[in-house]
Amino acid sequence: MGALEIITQELKNMQLSDYVDIVLVALLIFKLLPLLRSAGTMQIVKAVLAVLAVVWITEELEILTLNFLLDQAVSVGIIALVILFQPELRRVLDHVGNVKVGKLLSMERGNGQELEHVISQTVMACDHLSRDRMGALIVFARDNQLEDYCKTGTAIDAQLSEQLLRNIFFIKAALHDGAVIVRDGRVAAAGCVLPLSESKRLSADLGTRHRAGVGMSEASDAVVVIVSEETGTISVAVGGMLKRHLAPQMLERLLYSELMPEKNRRQDNPVQRLRQKLRKGGKEVSKR
Repeated sequence: MGALEIITQELKNMQLSDYVDIVLVALLIFKLLPLLRSAGTMQIVKAVLAVLAVVWITEELEILTLNFLLDQAVSVGIIALVILFQPELRRVLDHVGNVKVGKLLSMERGNGQELEHVISQTVMACDHLSRDRMGALIVFARDNQLEDYCKTGTAIDAQLSEQLLRNIFFIKAALHDGAVIVRDGRVAAAGCVLPLSESKRLSADLGTRHRAGVGMSEASDAVVVIVSEETGTISVAVGGMLKRHLAPQMLERLLYSELMPEKNRRQDNPVQRLRQKLRKGGKEVSKR
């Protein structure tokens, strides 16, 4: 019996509960994979995999004494991991605890037109703030709703606009030193306190605002836009990585890519771009 026949036979023997089980496990893995983007979480994963690999190698090579010692270490390894990686584990638990069930099951979807408006208003505000040398820290929440961080600031719950962002980050405004958290297309809170990144990969010339933005992207799946008060440079932090010196057009493109990936793919499609050009050309001809 060939491998294909064996697989076919197994599929025939499967019940409805088996299919549901596979789908739920696959969905859970897919939704929790973004947690591995954090540098701290990757340290935990690498440490666990390294220990398991050494245990397997010593067992295969029959290095009995070392294998016995490693087995004993693994038995208390969970406690050691909790002690050594307490900050990283706390961030992971915060991430999981703040994820809405509806979003985890992909039952909640954002309004595309609303997100387009939010992105365009954000880009215009960052352009003005950059030219005026006014610092800004804007956090776009995704699956993680960032409830705990919203509580550190002032609740606003207002529609996002260019004027609102510029007023919040005006140098003499009371909330300009903190972060703005945007959730579900609305400004949820302002003046929020974010965790600082402890990454040694960051440049020494980066200030508290940039380290807070990177730290927020490490602790959650948020997209963080940073405008430097000293240089006016626009940066974006995602998954612990910082992209600096962004022009307004590049900022818009990156926000589309992170917040509206399907929209970004349609824009990048050369056939779609050709159709848009033809439509624009047809409109100009009709006007003439």
